[in-house]
Amino acid sequence: MALLHTPAKEENVSAPAFSLKNIDGKTFTLEDCMGENGLLVMFICNHCPYVKAITDRLAGTCKTLQSEGIGVVAIMSNDTLNYPEDSFENMKKFAAQNSFTFPYLIDETQSVAKAYGAVCTPDFFGFDSNGILQYRGRLDSAANRPAGPDTIPELLNAMRTIKDHGITTAAQNPSMGCSIKWKE
Repeated sequence: MALLHTPAKEENVSAPAFSLKNIDGKTFTLEDCMGENGLLVMFICNHCPYVKAITDRLAGTCKTLQSEGIGVVAIMSNDTLNYPEDSFENMKKFAAQNSFTFPYLIDETQSVAKAYGAVCTPDFFGFDSNGILQYRGRLDSAANRPAGPDTIPELLNAMRTIKDHGITTAAQNPSMGCSIKWKE
């Protein structure tokens, strides 16, 4: 298992368009997912230990963001043939087990992950209300360890700043996780 870190945020990058199937069978586009105050796009999967380590905090953070008018969407781009734990059926189970309140989409062709430049799971992209990338970092300062009283909710803080000011000047620490499982 290759451990990867996300690269630094690039400037003036617009959210790439997508049209992907949700776990409920409906198709969602970028426009469907955008909130009035921005959008969090995250690349996750079911089997990655780094994703599993943060899922409870992630679900809570996403619920808070949604209540503040920030759209949230998760995309699963792994090769499901070689990683059956990430199958569409298992995505449904994973979302239900973790009380996801946001669309969990499958990127079967992996074209969306490539368009975003996603490299690992989890990989977070925070966009302002105009669809311009403002945050590329990790969920919080606990990373893949249990959160404690001194854990800084970096993603939540950044998205709130983006909502209120259109940008964030906060340090953006790279996320880390398992590499996206690309098809051969």
